[in-house]
Amino acid sequence: MGKARVTPKENFLKLRHGGMPEYVPFYSLMGDPYKGENPCTGAMIQMFEAAEPREDGRFTDIWGVPYAAPENLAAMMPDTSVVTLEDISQWTKVIKWPKVKDVDLEKVYQDTLTRVDRSQTALKVGPELMPFQVLVALMGFEGGLMALAEDPDEVSAMLNAMVDFMEPHFTKLFEVFQPDVWSMGDDTCAKMMPFFSPETYEEVFLPIYKRLSKPAQDNGIPVTFHNCGKEEQFLDFMVDFGVEMTEPSQEVNDILMLKEKYKGKMTFMGCWGWGDHIPKGFPDFDEEALRQDVRNTIDKYSPGGGYAFAGWPLGQKGQEDAVRRAYQILRDEVYYYGKKVYGYPIDD
Repeated sequence: MGKARVTPKENFLKLRHGGMPEYVPFYSLMGDPYKGENPCTGAMIQMFEAAEPREDGRFTDIWGVPYAAPENLAAMMPDTSVVTLEDISQWTKVIKWPKVKDVDLEKVYQDTLTRVDRSQTALKVGPELMPFQVLVALMGFEGGLMALAEDPDEVSAMLNAMVDFMEPHFTKLFEVFQPDVWSMGDDTCAKMMPFFSPETYEEVFLPIYKRLSKPAQDNGIPVTFHNCGKEEQFLDFMVDFGVEMTEPSQEVNDILMLKEKYKGKMTFMGCWGWGDHIPKGFPDFDEEALRQDVRNTIDKYSPGGGYAFAGWPLGQKGQEDAVRRAYQILRDEVYYYGKKVYGYPIDD
């Protein structure tokens, strides 16, 4: 007897608490569909904008931090040459609260329903705050880390004030959208180790994450959490504030060990970092070699469930066509092989 058919949404949500899906989903950060399947997608909502635009017209985040594109990369990053907050003790004098945009959330939700079939696709939204990334964007990495070491209470005070300001708005967002998934993130780790100690995480950041995840925890929906780098030391804390799915689960972590340790608690989405899997010769590369690499990854991490494939090819300026080709190959191979590995029927 064949396996019962499930919707992409049902299959994705089987990953809750490290569960076993009917087939390996492809999780994409933006939630783009492939061959009519879209397991999880986000609603595009910008509720805040910088209080004061820059005189030079440069793009800024909602806290006024200017962004720039690094040479040869098609991406915007905080401009490290600009330090907005030099002394954490002065944050009350320096930080300018974002403007709240006049957004009709009910209309945005209805517009979202014109492109998202909620019977087929899980809908995710989340709070517009990544605490550690905000700290280092405002102060630079050196300044932010020194503030955590020298005056963690002042850092906590600033971050809690930010949550105080934003909480009514993301709570309203939750009430209107009633999402299936609460999407959070904060890059707190470098490739080989976290940027700070577990003690600092527990003291400063855990209380903030608990506040940010409260709508999800109060309503029993899963939290997904984006955190690049070696996050192993922080996973116990993440479980504590409701994280059931983490991504991109980079392979600097011992994912097989973590899957066993957090069995019945957490799913690991990703497990395929572009930096470790760039096809030989890129931007010219062999398609079959890339497909085999995807199959090898699925074979390694799919047994027992608690796993979704996620991967985002990147490239320098001028390599956009090769990046799109590589992404198409990833999507295609996961679509077919991700079903084959669990014996799920394929229609096409």
